[in-house]
Amino acid sequence: MIVRKADQVPAAAVEQDGAKGVQMRMLIGPEQGATHFHMRRFDVAPGGHTPHHHHEWEHEVYVLAGQGVAVCPDGEKPLAAGDCVFVPPAREHQFRNTGDQTLTFLCLVPRMD
Repeated sequence: MIVRKADQVPAAAVEQDGAKGVQMRMLIGPEQGATHFHMRRFDVAPGGHTPHHHHEWEHEVYVLAGQGVAVCPDGEKPLAAGDCVFVPPAREHQFRNTGDQTLTFLCLVPRMD
């Protein structure tokens, strides 16, 4: 079993086209021996956003802090601490910070390595 402090995991800037003010921490991933799922934490600065994109796997998101919107083909869905999001496979999506504090969320995805 591995127990670690999320704030002590190094953050890396998300460099994908369309990302602005986003950092990611791989909380649980290949280096910890995760064989099925990866747990990532994203911090989106005020005015920042993840890339508008899609992929062939589902993922689940849990908002820890801040305010924002999840952008999808159906429009914008407001987000705040305590909200859960399911993004189906192949669904266009983006997360935008609409507040004045960092939008922080966990994102769980299938193993991708």
